[in-house]
Amino acid sequence: MPPIGRGAGADQPNVILCMTDDQGWGDTGYNDHPQLQTPNMDAMADDGVRFDRFYAASPVCSPTRGSCLTGRHPYRYGIEYANVGHLPAAERNLAETLSEAGYRTGHFGKWHLGTLTTVVQESNRGGPRGTDHYAPPWDRGFDTCFSTEAAVPTYDPMRVPAISDAEDGDETTVGDAYGSHYWTGPGEIATENLGGDDSRVIVDRAVPFVREAARENEPFFAVVWFHSPHAPVVAGEEDRERYAHRSVDEQHYYGTISAIDAQIGRLRDELYDLGIAEETMLWFCSDNGPAAEGGGPGWDSGMRQRGETGRLRGRKGTLYEGGVRVPGTLVWPEGVDPGVVDAPCVTTDFYPTILDAVGSNVSGPEPLDGESLLPLLRGERDGRSSPIGFRDRNLTGDGGDIAVIDDDHKLIRPHADATFQLYDLAEDPYETENLADEQPERVDELETWVRNWRASIDAEERSTCT
Repeated sequence: MPPIGRGAGADQPNVILCMTDDQGWGDTGYNDHPQLQTPNMDAMADDGVRFDRFYAASPVCSPTRGSCLTGRHPYRYGIEYANVGHLPAAERNLAETLSEAGYRTGHFGKWHLGTLTTVVQESNRGGPRGTDHYAPPWDRGFDTCFSTEAAVPTYDPMRVPAISDAEDGDETTVGDAYGSHYWTGPGEIATENLGGDDSRVIVDRAVPFVREAARENEPFFAVVWFHSPHAPVVAGEEDRERYAHRSVDEQHYYGTISAIDAQIGRLRDELYDLGIAEETMLWFCSDNGPAAEGGGPGWDSGMRQRGETGRLRGRKGTLYEGGVRVPGTLVWPEGVDPGVVDAPCVTTDFYPTILDAVGSNVSGPEPLDGESLLPLLRGERDGRSSPIGFRDRNLTGDGGDIAVIDDDHKLIRPHADATFQLYDLAEDPYETENLADEQPERVDELETWVRNWRASIDAEERSTCT
């Protein structure tokens, strides 16, 4: 990889972390999707850094989100799966650290790192049933919030879309309250401007936050976590129309990604209009690979997930490439030149990279699993200084899914009863040829690393942290 380089300036940059939900590595135009129109995501890949091997720390959403804010593997603090655990106060996260450095902080969209109310029963765990996991963003360093606990429909997010019960034929009344809210603070629920495309609804709140910070000449940290294209997948008529020649499912799925793309473009335009695009780190990625086709029992046609892995093996919920390799880009004109990074990078790298860029030497609990990417981006290093470890409990909860990526090699045990498999991702990105029998010494080397890494996680016993 040639050096990407670094421009002058870039002290105390603004930071925006954009993340989609269940968008596959192949669900972008720049990764050669044959149907999807994503001109703004493509422009980010052209104008900034394109990470061809960018990984989510987990194959499901909640753990990955925690990794973004802490730089640590989620098993270290008890978020082992979706809707499990919460972000403990003991974990020092990016919002808290940047706030102390003088940053305005805002969270917009899906939180999924704890419940947002102990009073009202809502979403997956909110209310009295989830009191032990009350951990809202306003108690984790965020000044401004427009946040849901978990997933909502991608269009008219507070209302039930057309969902039928496949077993008894009953139909939930379209337009009923979905059972979730956008929360803006303790006991505060948003009531205005909640209709239409959910990605626009989210960015409608993020843009004023950015404008106000720019007007006051204050650096800001904005987390913009879209719900799309997570089920229930519903696109508006205008976004569906561009895919009118495709099936109804595809119209909705592609349409909702195009809707996100439009909002990415809107954010970039706003940064340029405010004169702060050059000094802003704008990151983009997904939280895991695409879900299995369909949305579970009862989802009507038009609300199914049709994500693409780009032929990578596996999907959401697995540690094969299709479950954890995701789209990843960074545009930061003052900080890095455009280029392509083919070394493996991961969401746990956000925390140390951003603190490195800001010049902060403050850290939280140790050890960090991520590392600063700035030396890599500046051409001071060819690859990572340490491997990337993965661990997932899957639906069985046994914690037996484990993997490590060390440069081009990947060692993976897909479940607790399996033996380790070895793949050369440079030669075989689709994980079709298991090299474990041919390279037993490499297997032993990586298995030893995995064993030590897992022991360091188990020793923390952080799942009871509050």
